[in-house]
This record gives sequence, structure tokens and C-alpha cells, in this order.
Amino acid sequence: MPAPGFARRVVRWQHAHGRHDLPWQQDRDPYRVWLSEVMLQQTQVATVRGYYARFLQRFPDLRSLAVAPLDDVLALWSGLGYYSRARNLHRCAQQLCAQHDGRFPRSSAELARLPGIGRSTAAAIAAICFGERVSILDGNVRRVLARSLGFGADLARPANVQALWREAQALVPARGVAAYTQGLMDLGALVCSARRPDCARCPLAPVCVAHAQGRPEAYPVKARRGARGRRCAALLWLVHGDRHWLVQRPAHGVWAGLWSLPEAESVAHWQQPLQVWPGRGEALPPIEHALTHFDWTLAPLRWRLPTRIGAARLQALTAQLPAGRWLSTAEALQAALPAPVRRLLAAG
Repeated sequence: MPAPGFARRVVRWQHAHGRHDLPWQQDRDPYRVWLSEVMLQQTQVATVRGYYARFLQRFPDLRSLAVAPLDDVLALWSGLGYYSRARNLHRCAQQLCAQHDGRFPRSSAELARLPGIGRSTAAAIAAICFGERVSILDGNVRRVLARSLGFGADLARPANVQALWREAQALVPARGVAAYTQGLMDLGALVCSARRPDCARCPLAPVCVAHAQGRPEAYPVKARRGARGRRCAALLWLVHGDRHWLVQRPAHGVWAGLWSLPEAESVAHWQQPLQVWPGRGEALPPIEHALTHFDWTLAPLRWRLPTRIGAARLQALTAQLPAGRWLSTAEALQAALPAPVRRLLAAG
């Protein structure tokens, strides 16, 4: 265990040097804290700021989010990635309105039962909004605590993660929980970075085991995962005037529920039917897109249909494709599109 005063060091530093100007810090409204915590999972603060403001403008409170169509929610989330967060956000809002009268439970244990709210997010809401003495353990905080405690067990193993949770909970102070929680997050984001931590500015340096050892980058310990997978796909970008043929992806899997371009395993899949189609096509440079567990190479094939083509002929052509709908460029860019597809359509 670190020296006494661990929590006090964190709280004092947070008051003097922590972040106080983030838009979701202006009050302790659990809706806003919840939204920010979900958006900040796997996403940098600089990116979240704009999405957070636009989301609140459209959905200023829990009930407006709960009654909105999922397509509208996904459209505002488009480009932020990890779209299961948006779907769970929507489900959670609906459940809170249906079962909790539109109010957030005040305990982390109850919050963690809601869709998409894991243990650390539940603890952040309960600690910051309701003052519950409970620890968070997101990626940044895990790094701060592992280094401070010299916790060298492999965090790829669930049993070791649970052991670190117990250590983290023992450190939570009886008072000032909100400032302590925010302080740990700020330290992880601003000082105790994954690479080149700024130990000279860290209030925990005098009690930090990793700093005393002179090897902070050695913590936290996590065994390497297996090699990342790789996939390839060909996208058919069918254009008719200012309209694009878009299809909605399945409810499960990559980009679930988003609107995208018809997809096949290779360009060859499209070449045979397109030989008898009117218009002209061109193969565009491949797009490299990184997802959580694999790298995806997307090969777009753009096919421009003649402007003057009969409605019956047009319908016969699209009948050969996955079910979808025509959207103008403006309409498409307002829809829930995956980031690579959005960039493709925006570039024209």
C-alpha cells in the first residue's frame, strides 16, 4: 500500500491543477456525466467535445433521448466509433424512463445493471453525482494505480483485475470522493501517460512504487494479445445524379444498424453484373480502416448510372442489390454512416 495521504495528494492536485473547464463538469447532472463517460470510452476529450455539444443540443435530457428513433441517435454518433455505445445509450434511456421514472439510481450497484453501464462508468456516475464512496478503474486510472502501487500482476487475467479493484476501493477517501475520482482521471490523462509519464509534475511521485523503481512504463502489466486479424471487402458506390444507394447493415456485427454501401468479399463479385449495366465505373484507392480486433481494407468501386434512365430500369438494377434506398448527398451525410463511408461521400 502507498504511504498515508494518497487520496489527499490526489484531491489537492486536482483542485490546483486538474481540469475544471470541461463542458460536462459544469454541474453534476447524472445525465450529462453519464453521456460524457460513455463518449469518453476509447475516445479522446478533444474529439468528444464537439459530439457532446451536438448531442445535447438534439437530446437535452433523458426523455428526449428515450423517445428518439435509434436512427437519429446513430446519426449524431456517426464518426465517433464503437457504435454499440450509442445503441446501449438509447436502450438505457428507455429503460430509465420506463422503470425508474426517468431518474438515475443513486448507487453504483444499481447503475451497473443498466444497459451499457459497466462497473467503472457506474462508479464514476455514483461518485461524481451522488458522492458514493466507490472506486472507478478505467484505463487511465488503472495505469495510475498500477504504477503507484507497483501492481505487477498480469491484468489480462480477470482475477488480477479484481485484485486491483480491491486495492482501488481501499484507497477511496471518506470525503471528497468526486474530486478524488476526477483527480485520478485527470492524472491519467494529463500526467501519468502511457508513454513518457511526467513524474516531475505528479503529486504521487513521492509515494509511487514505479517511480521509485525508475521504470513507470513497466506498469501496468498486460500480456500481449494475439496478432490482429485482417479482412478485405469491396464496396459498391452506386451513384445516380446526386443520389447514392445505401443499405442498412444488420442489427449485429460491425457497424450494426448503420447505413453503408453494398458490400462483397471482392471487387470481382461486382464486375460480372456491372458488365451489362449502363453507365461507367472506376476503382477508387483502397481505404485502410482499423477496428478493435482487426484491420479492414475497403476497396470502393464507384459506378455512375446515366442521369436519363427510366424508373423501371433503375428499379430493376437496384433489385439485384441488397435492399436499400436512394439518398441525396445532403440526406446521406445526415444519416448514420460509418466514418470511412461518410468521408467517401463527402469527398464526392
